[in-house]
Amino acid sequence: MSTLDALLHGFSVALTLQNLGWALLGVTLGTAVGVLPGIGPALTVALLLPVTFGLDPTSAFIMFAGIYYGGMYGGSTASILLNTPGESASIITALEGNRMARNGRAGPALATAAIGSFVAGTLATILLTFLAPFVADLGLRFGPADYFALMVLSFTTVSAVLGRSLAWGLASLLFGMALGLVGIDVQTGQERFTLGLPALLDGVDVIVVVIGLFAVGETLYVASRPGDPESVAPVGGSLWMSRRDWARSWKPWLRGTALGFPFGAMPSGGGEIPTFLSYAIEKRLAAKPDEFGKGAIEGVAGPEAANNAAAAGVLVPLLTLGLPTSATAAVMLAAFQQYGLQPGPLLFENSGDLVWGLIASLYIGNVMLLALNLPLVGLWVRLLSIPRPYLYGGILTFATLGTYSLDHSVADLVMLYLVGIVGFLMRRFDIPVAPAVIGLILGPMAEQQMRRALSISEGNFSIFVTEPIAATLLGLAALVLIGPAVWRRLQVGRSTSAS
Repeated sequence: MSTLDALLHGFSVALTLQNLGWALLGVTLGTAVGVLPGIGPALTVALLLPVTFGLDPTSAFIMFAGIYYGGMYGGSTASILLNTPGESASIITALEGNRMARNGRAGPALATAAIGSFVAGTLATILLTFLAPFVADLGLRFGPADYFALMVLSFTTVSAVLGRSLAWGLASLLFGMALGLVGIDVQTGQERFTLGLPALLDGVDVIVVVIGLFAVGETLYVASRPGDPESVAPVGGSLWMSRRDWARSWKPWLRGTALGFPFGAMPSGGGEIPTFLSYAIEKRLAAKPDEFGKGAIEGVAGPEAANNAAAAGVLVPLLTLGLPTSATAAVMLAAFQQYGLQPGPLLFENSGDLVWGLIASLYIGNVMLLALNLPLVGLWVRLLSIPRPYLYGGILTFATLGTYSLDHSVADLVMLYLVGIVGFLMRRFDIPVAPAVIGLILGPMAEQQMRRALSISEGNFSIFVTEPIAATLLGLAALVLIGPAVWRRLQVGRSTSAS
């Protein structure tokens, strides 16, 4: 089946009345949680995992994708009107967007963010449509040693990019890997790290850990930081863009798309780096660079396009290789495991309806989001007035009930709050949470692939450097680990010799 035929089949799946309803629910929820600072799509998907267990997998992932895309859209609203990014990738949007809002131009700022998100999201989804099958075919050529090396590269890059330092990122990763190794060793049948507790024989439930780190940890962190809320900038005047605004925005939309998609698709992933790069490029290319810092519309258009293009790019390694490159992708990987599915090259063959229905729903979701964001901006602004105690108290209650509904186990609740306390401490000391989730999910898989590779080579570790793909990937991982330190040393040496 050709890519176009597969996509058309995907539309036949996504355009059913049931899946259209789930897509609409997803983009609406996603926009709402994107608007509310500190929640975001990762926490929302984590909360919904227990209650969507009985849902058809295709419908569930169409909703999850809608939440993901909606969160990217909604994050710009909080950045522009409240100067508080709903998502980390919306930090740059606040610089110019909030200044525009304070200058009485909130409407054009919201419009260029919404339209730019639509343009970038659609173009990036087209790239995803045609690139994903190619990457999946490439992944079929990977052996156990290659997959192990790919996961090592993912561990190092995600730890380096998502943490404030490589050391903290690796510490979070190792914590997750340690949790992933708890239980019975599949190959030997021996207990590992169970502390003699029968409840841990089956391992640590990924869903419990994800909800604990994201929902409980975030709630405790917010509760520990009381303070006066930021004032919301008024949305006055027209919500539409002038001809001059269009002229200044369309090129940044295209440049942001070109930056965001490849960064999202790389193992280092995420939307933060391309948004910062987009802002720097737009400032350098602007006809009036002195407007930056005072409300330049290019500083909203480019980063928002990069943010949404990166969201589509993140789905490439997730669907084709099973590698998450962002916090939301890590939670979605946990969702795949909940349904007994393994993202990777065979997913396109074994679950074609799900994959292509999901991709087709991204096109539909983009149209829904454009229709929802501008006309309903007043509704999204009202969400910002919800008292924080009620909001996060509801999240904590929902997290507790959702976790208990999994197996009706008190042990799960104890684990939920123990992990939640760890999640709070990680937030308190600025230790990234996403590497822990990635380590929890991919750690046991990396161990399994390493054992398979050693079994093939009869215990010879040289297989990891004699296989060309594995050697290349491990070389890149080593470069990520030692490259920054070597670069800093060279810079210090140059400055010393110059002086």
